[in-house]
Amino acid sequence: MQGRRAQGYQVLRRHDAIQTQSKLHTENIMKTQLIKLTAICLATLALGACGGGGDGGSPLGSGGPQLVVDASGASSFNTTTLGTSLAGLPMESLSTAEKDSLLFMREEEKLAHDVYAQLDLRWGTSTRSFGNIANSEATHTEAVRQLLVRYSVADPTPTAAGQFQNPVLQGLYTQLTTAGAVSLGDALKVGAAIEEIDMVDINKAMLSIDNQDIALVYQNLLKGSRNHLRSFVGNLANLGITYVPQYMPVADYQLIITTPMERG
Repeated sequence: MQGRRAQGYQVLRRHDAIQTQSKLHTENIMKTQLIKLTAICLATLALGACGGGGDGGSPLGSGGPQLVVDASGASSFNTTTLGTSLAGLPMESLSTAEKDSLLFMREEEKLAHDVYAQLDLRWGTSTRSFGNIANSEATHTEAVRQLLVRYSVADPTPTAAGQFQNPVLQGLYTQLTTAGAVSLGDALKVGAAIEEIDMVDINKAMLSIDNQDIALVYQNLLKGSRNHLRSFVGNLANLGITYVPQYMPVADYQLIITTPMERG
C-alpha cells in the first residue's frame, strides 16, 4: 500500500513548473496579474464597476458574476454571463504563447474534471466533493473552449474521459487516479494537489498573456481553484488530516485557506 502511494505521488513531485517556483517569482506574478486586472476594469467601465473579492459580483459588472459558488465552494462558470462579458471585450491578436497556453489549459481543466469524476465513482458514497467539483471543472474547461472558438483555434482535445492529447497530462491522469484510489484521504490530497498545480500553471501563463478576455477567464479559474483548494483541505481536516502544500509557497497557501470562500 505504501509503495502504491509513493508511486502515485512521484509524478507530482516532478512537475517542472512547480519545482522551480520561488517566493520572488510568485510576488512578480501577483504584481503582473494586478496590473492586467486593472487594465480589464479600466477598459470596461462602460459595462459597470469592477467587482472585488468576497460577494462583490462580476469583475465586469455585466449582469451578474461569471463564477457561481455553492455552499461547498464548488465554483462554476455561468456560461451565459461569461459569454456576455467576453463579447464586451475587444478582439486582440493572439500570440503564439497565448495560443499554446489556451490549448494546454483546455486539457488541464479537463484533467481536473476527469480525475474528480473517476474519484467520485470510487468515493462518492463518502463525500459529494468530487462530484460537485467535477461538475464545476466541466464549466472551467468549457470556458477555455469558448476562448478557442472566439479566436478560431482548432481544439484537439479528445472528448473521451481520461484521454488527452498532451502526453504529460495523460500520464498525470493515470498517476493521480491510481493515487486517489488508495484511500479517501489520499483522494482528497490528490484534489488539493491538482488545485495547487492549476494555480501555479495559470500564474505562470499569466506572465505571457496580454489579451483581456484570456486574463478574465484565467482570473476566474484562479478564484475557482482557490475555492476548491479550501474545500478539499476542509474535508481533509474533517478526517483529522492536515494538508501540507506540495507546490506553492506556504505563505501563499496559508493566505488562501485562512480566508473565506470567494463569491461572484
